[in-house]
Amino acid sequence: MDWLLLMMSGMFEVIWSISMKYSDGLTRIVPSLITLFASICSFILLAQALKTIPIGTAYAVWAGVGAVGTAIAGVLIFGETVHLLRIMSILLIITGLIGLRLS
Repeated sequence: MDWLLLMMSGMFEVIWSISMKYSDGLTRIVPSLITLFASICSFILLAQALKTIPIGTAYAVWAGVGAVGTAIAGVLIFGETVHLLRIMSILLIITGLIGLRLS
């Protein structure tokens, strides 16, 4: 269950990253409120996961899920460019996350 909470916290990190982009420097109220709500949810879920998952592992997974999810969202939502090096780097992060989960 704690791993599910950790993955959900990473997904909320993606949501707050995307909504922050839409907030125009936190000047637009609705995207700014979404950013605030999602970041609070992300931290609460991370804190719950830390009850049983080691902090080094939990933080790395949380940051990795957020980084990979945000990079993918950047391509899909914002039309950011896709290069082979970017894809390989994302795959390396995913490989690391899987390794942390298995260890």
